[in-house]
Amino acid sequence: MSNNIQNTTVSKEQLISDFKVVIADAEALLRATANQGGEAVINLRAKAEESLAAAKVKLADAQDVLIEKGKIAAQATDDYVHEKPWHAVGIAAGIGLVVGLLIGRR
Repeated sequence: MSNNIQNTTVSKEQLISDFKVVIADAEALLRATANQGGEAVINLRAKAEESLAAAKVKLADAQDVLIEKGKIAAQATDDYVHEKPWHAVGIAAGIGLVVGLLIGRR
């Protein structure tokens, strides 16, 4: 279950990173077409700028949520380790053993 949470966090972080790249590319495209004329281009640029502004807000919100969830998970882990230190040591040893066995197979 912990691995599933970690994979979800990694994919959310990757999504945020990819989204930032898309926003940067869209901004570059808007700057490159700034000198283009025509009402259709002007309307398209205005719509793209609105969409880009909305995407930036959503990205900031998603990033804030991800950071908050990370803090909550870290606090829960810290609380668990302080409440049951020997369980945590046992779990860490077990994970280390499994990782060692998997690395040894290669």
